Formats: sequence, structure tokens, C-alpha cells
Amino acid sequence: MPKNPFTRGHSRALTKRHKIAVAGVAALGAAAVAFSAVPGNAETTTSEATTYSAPVKYSSEQLKGLQADVSEQLAAKALQSKAAEAKAKADAAAKAKAKAATAAKKKAAAAAAAKKAAHARKAKEAASRAAHRAKLKAATHRSYANNLDGWIKQSLDIMKSKGIPGSYNGLYRNIMRESSGNPNAINNWDINAINGIPSKGLLQVIPPTFQAYHVAGTSWNIYDPVANITAAANYAAHRYGSMDNVNSAY
Repeated sequence: MPKNPFTRGHSRALTKRHKIAVAGVAALGAAAVAFSAVPGNAETTTSEATTYSAPVKYSSEQLKGLQADVSEQLAAKALQSKAAEAKAKADAAAKAKAKAATAAKKKAAAAAAAKKAAHARKAKEAASRAAHRAKLKAATHRSYANNLDGWIKQSLDIMKSKGIPGSYNGLYRNIMRESSGNPNAINNWDINAINGIPSKGLLQVIPPTFQAYHVAGTSWNIYDPVANITAAANYAAHRYGSMDNVNSAY
């Protein structure tokens, strides 16, 4: 038997030789159908008999080899299609994962930035509070002369820390009119004295007013110069806007 030229050792693709063989098989089948249709007593020419008397012969192994090659090619294409589909799905999943990772990274960065900003804001606020406390402490421990000038300056520092308006000139002017600068001055003749609540101190404050407008951090003694000035300035700020606006008995 001649060596089979269509074994699986050759390329799976149909070669020209394979195509010719398949055509021969088809022709052989057609010839067989034609012979079965011709009556037994039909007359044929010598050339026709000669032509159909020698059909191309293919072994079953050759046909099986061709069929196997075709099946293998179809199977290979199916595998390639499945592989391409799987790769497309894997690529889509990888892109989605990368997109999610990028979004998570941006979210984490935004959260970190917000946290950092909050820490910076808190630190700034703490520094501001510390500076304010240091300023108040410095004002508290500042040395003042024990005279009218020193009392007014100390009162102004306390007023500034408490947000009470007033100026040196406004305080001095009213002090000189009310008590001539005497911290122990007392009025025993006006209507307040008649009512049993005489005006006292540098700015002639009656006891109820002193207690109502007393400023924290100062003495509760109505004759204390700084306490008297600061309470009177606080009262004037509430009633007149500032001690600077007072030009007569108030």
C-alpha cells in the first residue's frame, strides 16, 4: 500500500492536494450513483466503459485522516474564539479593578487632605487661644503706677481684653468731673444719698450699679480704683455706647 499523504503529521490546514482528493471522492460518489441508475442492458460506447472502469481509489484511512483534519481545525477555531472571549472578559475585569483602585486612592487622598486641613485649623485655633491667653497674662502682670494714670491704664487694658470701649481721655475727663481723682470720694447730698445708696469712688458709682456691671478679675471693693473705673466704663458702654460719650452726670 502506498504511504498515506494525508496523515496527521502534516499541517491541519487543507492543502491543494487535500482539496483534489476531496473532489475525487465526490466524483467517485457521483459516478456510483450514475452506474446504479443505468439499466443492465443499456449500451455504452467502448470509450465510456473505459472511462468509468477505472475510478480513483481512496482508502478509508485517507478519508478518516481528512475528516480528522477538518474536525481538528474546527475545534481549534472554537478554542481560539473561547480564548479571545475569556481574554476580553479578563481585560474588562482588570480595567474595572484598576478604575476602582484609582477611585479608592483619590478618595483616600481627599480624606487625608481633609484630615490634615482639620489638624492645621485646630492647631491654628489653639495657637490663637494661646496667644490670647499670653496677652491677657502679660496685661495682668504688667506693672502699673499706683496713681490715677496707672489706674486708668490698667483699667483700659482690662476693658480691651473684655471688649469694653473707652479711651484714656474719656475716662480721665469724667473722673476729674466726678471725684477730682479721689478714689475714696463719696456723695452724701444728692438723690442717691437721700435714697441710701450714695455714689462712691473715682467715677461715683452707686453700689447696685457697681454690682450689676462689675467686671470679672477686678476687686469687689467699690472704692478700688481699677474696679470702680472698669465697672463704670462697662455701665456707660451699655447705656451710652462708651464713657467717651458721657459729658455730665450719668
